[in-house]
Amino acid sequence: MSSPQLPEGTPPPPPPQLGSSGGTPTDFLKAVVGKRVVVRLVSGVDYSGVLSCLDGYMNIALEQTEEHVQGKITNRYGEAFIRGNNVLYISAAEPL
Repeated sequence: MSSPQLPEGTPPPPPPQLGSSGGTPTDFLKAVVGKRVVVRLVSGVDYSGVLSCLDGYMNIALEQTEEHVQGKITNRYGEAFIRGNNVLYISAAEPL
């Protein structure tokens, strides 16, 4: 199945918002506590795991954590703490 061609210079449409409820970022963060998430750092490294808690500075505690560099698992940690100023984004790894 091929995608329709866009006119030259037209940016691609944004990806679909799967499971989006139209809530606020705070609502999203409350909804993903205790669920699997992917945390992308500004360095490009991804961490996936169960979000155990976070604070107002976006400091994040993950359980059952896997470190992914260029799509490959490079390390596994029981628990990991990520300082908030390194976080680019958090996304849900499973439907909400």
